[in-house]
Amino acid sequence: MQLEEGKTLVKYARNVIEGHVKGEPLPELDNFDGEAGAFVTLHTYPERMLRGCIGIPEPHYPLRRAIKEAAVSACHDPRFPHLREDELDRIIVEVSVLTPPRPLTCTPEEYSQHIVIGRDGLIVERGIYRGLLLPQVPVEYQWDEMEFLRQTCMKAGLPPDAWHDDMTKVYTFQGTVFSEERPRGDVVRVELHA
Repeated sequence: MQLEEGKTLVKYARNVIEGHVKGEPLPELDNFDGEAGAFVTLHTYPERMLRGCIGIPEPHYPLRRAIKEAAVSACHDPRFPHLREDELDRIIVEVSVLTPPRPLTCTPEEYSQHIVIGRDGLIVERGIYRGLLLPQVPVEYQWDEMEFLRQTCMKAGLPPDAWHDDMTKVYTFQGTVFSEERPRGDVVRVELHA
């Protein structure tokens, strides 16, 4: 995905968030008909603390719908109070466009050899339990592959070593990330480096 497309998606997510929080009609986007997973992440500015992050990992909807739903949902991330209008000038909007998740088909002992920090996100799933961490998370926290697996298990509500269990499925996906540099500011592609 090109930077200009990323700029359009981040600005669209920002406009959806502002319209939703202000109780105004939500904008529509004319293109981006291809199906893709997407997450919208909100960070406080200038602290860059997480303020909300919700998304749709699988490509079940046109990208424009996935962004719209994720943007509205990020305003109501259950880990935080609902986003208020007086916060709109103090948040940064980030959009992650995801590839379809693919199961790791190797043995659990080989998982770490097939996960690339700075490229892959993870989904861990067992029964009704499911957890997802975006590709930028292990980079931000400086985790190695094993810690990334453990943390994704815990995000799913499972024990940290649940990825060893044959009943647990592990999926990888990639993401292209675009973010405002400051509230309503320039949009850049976020380069992830381990």
